[in-house]
Amino acid sequence: MQIEKKTLRNVFIGVVSCILLYWILHETDRVKAVFGVFKNILSPFLLGASLAFILNVPMRAIEGLLSKIEKVTLRRLIAILLTFLGVLLILTLVFLLLIPQLSSTIQSLIPKLYTFVTNLEGTVKSFLQDNPQVMEWVTKNTSVGSMDWSALVKNAVSMVGDSISTIVSSAFSAIGSITGALIDILIAVVFAVYCLFQTETLARQGRKVIYAFLPEKFCDNVIRILRLTNSTFSNFLSGQCVEVCILGCLFAVSMAIFRMPYIPLVSVLVAVTAFIPVVGAWVGCVLGAFFILVANPIQAVWFVVMFVVLQQIENNLIYPRVVGTSIGLSGMWVLIAVSIGGELMGVAGMFLMIPVASVLYTLLREATYKHLGERDIDPQKLAVQPPETIRRTIKFKKKKVAERKESTSEKND
Repeated sequence: MQIEKKTLRNVFIGVVSCILLYWILHETDRVKAVFGVFKNILSPFLLGASLAFILNVPMRAIEGLLSKIEKVTLRRLIAILLTFLGVLLILTLVFLLLIPQLSSTIQSLIPKLYTFVTNLEGTVKSFLQDNPQVMEWVTKNTSVGSMDWSALVKNAVSMVGDSISTIVSSAFSAIGSITGALIDILIAVVFAVYCLFQTETLARQGRKVIYAFLPEKFCDNVIRILRLTNSTFSNFLSGQCVEVCILGCLFAVSMAIFRMPYIPLVSVLVAVTAFIPVVGAWVGCVLGAFFILVANPIQAVWFVVMFVVLQQIENNLIYPRVVGTSIGLSGMWVLIAVSIGGELMGVAGMFLMIPVASVLYTLLREATYKHLGERDIDPQKLAVQPPETIRRTIKFKKKKVAERKESTSEKND
């Protein structure tokens, strides 16, 4: 009896899988250590690939504007340079607007906080003087009166002295971590530039690899899903950028009409935080209201009212039509996707879950229509209210009316 090679291969794969599963379940610490090593090695390359995937959207748009340049390599180089320059310019403008305003706001806030603490201290002292029974209760039930303040100060000084070595070692550790992070970022940027230069080559090589080792039908589905994901994410990113610009302009114009302070700071802050779908603008609202509160508390209240109005307009009119339409999701599914993504992966999950949900929604819709076509379901059964359901509802209502009439006639008798 001869055993086929395919059977031997399946048996070998099964045995190896069982060994790996046993190792994962019984050597958890070693598995975590191994995965940690691979994570540290691959993290800059994964970051670079993600960066290239995002920057590919504006790079393609810029490359389309440079179509008159016949040399492909030169056109790609100029497009990449303009893409990175555009990103750096946007980040620079944001920081130039935010940092000076933040500094001046904090400087103006510190004296007011000092005045607030001083007034609070005076209020507490006067309250205790006017209510000696409260002071007596505090003295009896706490150790404030019997506390050795000199010993407390000495202990605090000794603790600070003992902590100096810890602080120094923590500082060196932080410097090492920052240096490692900067090196990873540099590697990620270089890898992203390489990926942007070799986009078509990498895509062609990936197709060759999967078609060489996997079934053709499975590869066709994988390629189709990847292309759908790419187009969906591109539409989502462009729609999100448009929505952010519209929202920032709305806040700038509205704040100018009501003559509120910090118009550039707050409008840019709201626009930047709005990149986090649905909930990000609320973070900008809290920070903007805090900055305006320092200058004018009444205007801070009106800013919150204005934000609520503009947020309703943005949620019900702008976002579902600009972002939701571009990715094929309604406002309800966008909200669900953001909630799930935030629960799973935080801020990054909120941003990434929307295109992922759009891809899953599209695939589920295609599979649903395919199976409905194969089963040859009556279209009337798929209507909003099928005729059979309507007939049952009418019959049920007639029965209830007849029962009420019968009960009423029995009571009258």
